[in-house]
Amino acid sequence: MNIHEYQAKELFEKFGVPTPAGKVADTPEQAKEAAEGLGSEIVVKAQVHAGGRGKGTFKNGFKGGVHVVGTAAEAADIAEKMLGQTLVTHQTGEEGKLVSKVMVADAVDIEKEYYLAILMDRENRCPVIVASTEGGVNIEDVAESTPDKIHNEIIHPLLGLQPYEIRNLSSKLGFSGDIAKQFGKLLKSLYKLFIECDCSMVEINPLVTTPDGQVLALDAKFDFDDNALYRHPDIAELHDPTEEDPREVEAAKYDLNYIGLDGNIACLVNGAGLAMATMDIIKQSGGEPANFLDVGGGATQEQVRNAFKIILGDPNVKGILVNIFGGIMDCDVIAKGIVAACQEVDLSIPLVVRLEGNNVAAGKETLANSEVNLISADTLADAAKKAVAAIAA
Repeated sequence: MNIHEYQAKELFEKFGVPTPAGKVADTPEQAKEAAEGLGSEIVVKAQVHAGGRGKGTFKNGFKGGVHVVGTAAEAADIAEKMLGQTLVTHQTGEEGKLVSKVMVADAVDIEKEYYLAILMDRENRCPVIVASTEGGVNIEDVAESTPDKIHNEIIHPLLGLQPYEIRNLSSKLGFSGDIAKQFGKLLKSLYKLFIECDCSMVEINPLVTTPDGQVLALDAKFDFDDNALYRHPDIAELHDPTEEDPREVEAAKYDLNYIGLDGNIACLVNGAGLAMATMDIIKQSGGEPANFLDVGGGATQEQVRNAFKIILGDPNVKGILVNIFGGIMDCDVIAKGIVAACQEVDLSIPLVVRLEGNNVAAGKETLANSEVNLISADTLADAAKKAVAAIAA
């Protein structure tokens, strides 16, 4: 789960991570009120889950999702131009993201920008701190062009962050004296936040030093472990479903694992590995998968029916491939769900079904005795080829 920048700022304040003062606003009047309590330079930022906001363009023609102004009236004017408008950046795609809130904060004089992140290292099965003197730009670009400027510190999961590890990173970033002390305090607070909130990633880009000798976190991205959210109802409340694909939000209601893609052959599969293989073979056969959809190992007829509805909610879908390997899953349950779904939605696009495993004979009999117009396949390769051919016909 991701959160907005203003929500990240609230978490920073709670855990003692130094960050410029600021407030969120969802009307120009609120933006003006928030700005009146700040300094002589104020930054107004559109709040959407996307990078590149400063270089983005609103569909109403207004340029930039980040603006620095000098007065509260100007802050209100900028907020009015942003709120209720759709911002398009390199990360949102052409459809853009609707801006319903802006953050109004103190603008900071920057001496130098740095990059700092804590994330879970899956290979080493522990947290790792990633830091660089090259902040304010995409860390992927730094990794490609100057990898020597990225510094990693692997943290023992039981021992936690140690003083010598803080000193190592501080030295590699070129900090000394009071700046080093401030960085150490910030890093300890950030690590505490990361662990106590069950984060999978906290990224500060940029972390900055100022001419008057402060170390501040200016912008942040958070990602939380969804499996641990039951321990953090306060964090779960920060979830903003309007920032996500509505199909993914709908799928989550039925415990379906769905990710929308750009193709036109929808997949309905049980098991993440089998779903990945299904998408690969569709691609190998000359097609383009429209989604990743894992109904899990024990799907019900209702889940299958709702999965079909979600799939058909994508106007790009021209065909459906159902690939089920019944281990725990009963193939006949899937077959009955397919029949019920097709009857309910009046399916008019090609449907290819491949069933194998537990109770497969009964499942195939259910499909054969139904009035559903479908294409049967015996193997995954056969199913992918038939799906590609069906939408091309």
